[in-house]
Amino acid sequence: MLERGELPNLASIRRQGFYSRLKTTYPAQTPVAWSSFATGTNPGGHGIFDFISRDPMTYLPDAALSHFVPPKNMFSPPRVRNQRRGEPLWNALTRAGIPSVVLRCPCTFPPDELNGRMLSGVGVPDLRGAQNKATFYTQDANAREQESEQLVVLPSGTELKTRVIGPRNSRQSPSADAVAEIKLEVKPGRRLAIETGGTPERIEVDEKSWSEWVRFKFKISLLQSVTGIARIYVKQTEPKIEFYVSAIHFDPAAPLYPVSSPGSYAQDLADAIGLFSTLGMAEDHNGLNNGRLDERAYLEQCELILAERERLMRFELDRFDEGFFFLLFDTPDRVQHMLWRFRDPGHPGYQADLARDLASRVEEHYARCDRLLAPALAKTDENTLLIVLSDHGFNTFRRAFDTNTWLWQNGLLALRNGRKPGEDSGIASGLLDWSRTYAYAVGLGGIYLNLKNREGQGIVEEGTEAERVRTAIQSGLRGISDTQTGHTAIRDVRRREELYSGPCAGAAPDLLVNFCPGFRVSWQSAVGGFANSLIEDNTRRWSGDHIIDPDEVPGILFMNRTPRPVPNDGPSLAEGRTNSRHIVDLAPTILKFLGVPVPEPMEGKALL
Repeated sequence: MLERGELPNLASIRRQGFYSRLKTTYPAQTPVAWSSFATGTNPGGHGIFDFISRDPMTYLPDAALSHFVPPKNMFSPPRVRNQRRGEPLWNALTRAGIPSVVLRCPCTFPPDELNGRMLSGVGVPDLRGAQNKATFYTQDANAREQESEQLVVLPSGTELKTRVIGPRNSRQSPSADAVAEIKLEVKPGRRLAIETGGTPERIEVDEKSWSEWVRFKFKISLLQSVTGIARIYVKQTEPKIEFYVSAIHFDPAAPLYPVSSPGSYAQDLADAIGLFSTLGMAEDHNGLNNGRLDERAYLEQCELILAERERLMRFELDRFDEGFFFLLFDTPDRVQHMLWRFRDPGHPGYQADLARDLASRVEEHYARCDRLLAPALAKTDENTLLIVLSDHGFNTFRRAFDTNTWLWQNGLLALRNGRKPGEDSGIASGLLDWSRTYAYAVGLGGIYLNLKNREGQGIVEEGTEAERVRTAIQSGLRGISDTQTGHTAIRDVRRREELYSGPCAGAAPDLLVNFCPGFRVSWQSAVGGFANSLIEDNTRRWSGDHIIDPDEVPGILFMNRTPRPVPNDGPSLAEGRTNSRHIVDLAPTILKFLGVPVPEPMEGKALL
């Protein structure tokens, strides 16, 4: 696209300074890589190794980015703790008296205290504590609830009442959903009128359109209520009413947990630019995966979110005078995840008829993002360092490899009563026989040994036995082929001590599976379960991915200044075909440019 002149603002930055590929973390995951960006360390320094971790006592998968701490008593609220460790660069800037504006950086929930302003990014849950759980409403009595959604079956008719599902009310016994009542009426012209009971009180939404943000109030007790915001998509009004309510986001004006620093900053932003998404992953990829939204509706929502982010950028740039300014646009990631199949005729989900319109949408989105750089370039002068980077690249995801099934097939994982793997026999089912299990998979590529004195029912002795298990897994998985396609599925398996160092390295998975392009861990194995076979087609609309060999998915780095030489620099560097710069180098680069000493734990090297 650069060569074709389709990214003029990025090309301008390259002419002023520099462009190259950027080596990412292992694994190439959003929270892992951006935590390394912020702290200047490998994941062993900040402790984020995946979206998903596990509880070693119960073996159950757990959210890796933040942890909810139960209340000490009935009068105190629950708290949430950021699981990222290490010192982010804005802490060093704060000590030096230099202000920072950090907007939507992953793993900043809850937000850090700093000299400046912060709005949390990936890691912020919805009002129910999930990562993105929407509700689908239909008059189809045969409809069934799908993955990561709530389903409400509506009665027949064109005027009816229903409920918007809010947070789980744990203070009620037994606990129940807090709800907000709404009224619906089908209007002429395929329009749905909704009395929201919130703000605005009434909206009318055309068929195949998104509403504005609606603020709902959920009553927790006689004296307590909580508000949240959502958008409504009207799928159809005839012959049956069907609509979709996005996950309930924290209300920026009154978030259930802090999403900004200072705490009032989110409300100040909403007053200035209007309501905006607060959910860490705000795009409704689950709705598209489940077929509740089509690609057009999904892309429209992505544009709504991108426009919010643009308003945020322009508002903050207008009042930015000095220090450090960071803003993440993450819709390119979501667009590639969900639309990659249309640019890959070899993908199981490729549809030639839709590809005619959708195959170029990734490029169109990059061009849209290039236009967003104009305000930043206008703000840049001779005293400004401008950096544009991505944390990783992308590739196709055609086939899913089920690591737990492979462990079972090779006698390293056992099920009770002679059971065979199936979608109903994962860790959560209680059917794993831990007395005969040597290793298990949880997360997007991680394998844990069932070690004594670490796992709840560990049987593997540290030392010779653990070495035998590691070696068996590495030799068995390395170079394994997909018998259906003939392609190599797994390049190799790495040990954590090869990849990580630092105070948090011991929390990493014992082994990490290094997939070849086209393959990824199965959806079921990622949460401690089993797929229906060892390798199967990825038929989901989530068709692009980056959790493969990190060398295959480097990010990109543009700077408006020329970096210092590094070994192996040469003519190819200007064309971006080298990984000689690493994402851990950015924090030291920024600190050095602003005249701040680089803290000792940071292992990256300043590029200037």
